[in-house]
Amino acid sequence: MVAAASVVVAVGTVTGMMSAVGDGRGMDEARPAVTSSSRPEPLHVVPSLPPSPSPSATTSPSPTAGPAEKASPKASASGTGKKRRTAPVSTRLYRHPDSQVLDWVRSHPGDPRRAVIESRIADQPAAVWFADHSPETITSRVRAVTSGGAARGRTPVLVPYAIPDRDCGGYSEGGAPDLAAYDAWIDRFAAGLGGGEVIVILEPDAIAQSECLSVGRRADRFASLARAGRVLKEANPRARVYFDAGHSGWRAPTEQAALLRQAGAASAASSDGVFSNVSNFHDTADEVAYDRAVLDALGGPPGLGAVIDTSRNGNGAPADGAWCDPAGRKIGRTPTLSTGEAGIDAYLWVKLPGESDGCKGAPGTFTPSYAYDLAR
Repeated sequence: MVAAASVVVAVGTVTGMMSAVGDGRGMDEARPAVTSSSRPEPLHVVPSLPPSPSPSATTSPSPTAGPAEKASPKASASGTGKKRRTAPVSTRLYRHPDSQVLDWVRSHPGDPRRAVIESRIADQPAAVWFADHSPETITSRVRAVTSGGAARGRTPVLVPYAIPDRDCGGYSEGGAPDLAAYDAWIDRFAAGLGGGEVIVILEPDAIAQSECLSVGRRADRFASLARAGRVLKEANPRARVYFDAGHSGWRAPTEQAALLRQAGAASAASSDGVFSNVSNFHDTADEVAYDRAVLDALGGPPGLGAVIDTSRNGNGAPADGAWCDPAGRKIGRTPTLSTGEAGIDAYLWVKLPGESDGCKGAPGTFTPSYAYDLAR
């Protein structure tokens, strides 16, 4: 089986790499004025496939068993010749001060593993996940993160993860009750973005793992995602929004690009490009080649780029396709907005190393033994 990047969460305020805690001010008020979802012109309709099996439930991003394994697409690693967007003005990413790993470091000053975990994981900037449907507090929680990044002149990475029918109803199920509620939640999410630089990883697996939806429901989801991209970019023109490209061991680039196009990822009004390898292990070079091939097939404006989750891909993906805390993995390249690779806008830590998939520790919790193995 090939490992999908499906993110698994439990009900709570915010789960995942970082915890963006509400400020207790109650109902958020500001909302961008946008239209309701409308279906983009479909390129073609992909027939529904059987739902894929999922792992045991976790409270943070974990890869799951996905579609039947195919050989990784052989995408060209060479540049495409298209003019790509340069890195944003700020080349520094924001490390939010609240996370499970930081909590562990602060509470274990005498642990012999502490120095390695702190220097190699806790000190690195990582994404902040918003995985619950709580419209009354989402604006203030997003604002707390974006304002923190702006105050330090750094770029935060945010992950909205509340699409209905999340994880095809598997162990990551949850999110908004329907797309109308999701659209309203995105409005409130966008109202917290502020005016500084921010990167948005829009709904991991929402496109790559959409095979369980009927043709009509998939089209509705993709329309809602396209709308979400527009809302986020209208609320903050400096926001950079990336859409789900799966990873290099999943779908062929042309197939994934066709789905992405239906979801609005080729439109400059919605998208700045694609993301790949979230919560997964595929080698950076493979992801670079794959993402370039996806972007070439996607079309759209020449400025579209890609970001890659390098948090756990230092040794590449296991040959046997193991997804649950597989042995022998290492942390990958440190997060940066200066990759030196044409068309690749950033290497990010979207999943925080050390948060278990459910085998080396309780699902979704920070597991120091796992973190230490990844980091040393």
